[in-house]
Amino acid sequence: MAEILRFYFDIRDITLFAGRHSTFTEETTMSNLLVIKSSLHNGSGQSSHLVDEFAQTWRRANPGGRVQCRDLATEIIPHLTAEIFEGFGKPADQRNPAQISATAVSDALIAELKSADAVAIGLPMYNFTIPSTFKAWMDYVARSGVTFEYTEEGPRGLVEDKPVYIFATRGGRYQGTSNDTQTRLIQTYFGFLGMTNLHFTYAEGLAMGEQIAQQARQSARAEVMRLAA
Repeated sequence: MAEILRFYFDIRDITLFAGRHSTFTEETTMSNLLVIKSSLHNGSGQSSHLVDEFAQTWRRANPGGRVQCRDLATEIIPHLTAEIFEGFGKPADQRNPAQISATAVSDALIAELKSADAVAIGLPMYNFTIPSTFKAWMDYVARSGVTFEYTEEGPRGLVEDKPVYIFATRGGRYQGTSNDTQTRLIQTYFGFLGMTNLHFTYAEGLAMGEQIAQQARQSARAEVMRLAA
């Protein structure tokens, strides 16, 4: 297992992993938008199109801002293991090489989130839940004592609240039904970390015929323009 993790987390790869982002403006940064894409289809997914349109509109409205992109289809985060989880809770000098590398990835993801002034997430629905790649991102970001802590009054988020825009794309229509397993999960997760300023945009029925899909995309794009302007 350690050898597999070393393959994923070679130190040189970590440097690239933590520093590989979309094009930044060279102007003085006024604000920072973190874009997270979780479609399996890289930039060609429906949710990726929506989040890209949001980022482009946001950039025009914030000419001095920076857009930082994390594409989970190309920047693979291995799923959490017991070894990695245990490493998160150990002092740095007690971690083994695999744990050191995995914690470096976690630290990079958390730094991106904390430094962002706003977050935009492309979130397709796969088999009635979130993509496993995004679940891996969640597992590496939720760390006790770093992004949340437990107190006598209960859990307390340690991430400063900020707007989080979720662009949810689905083949069927699930919003407001018991089959919408994503919305409550995302609300609970980000609220646990301290972020409650969430905005959901849904593009549903994308597999229910071209007319319905086109109407859904047009409606979602209109909402994108309104939110990013």
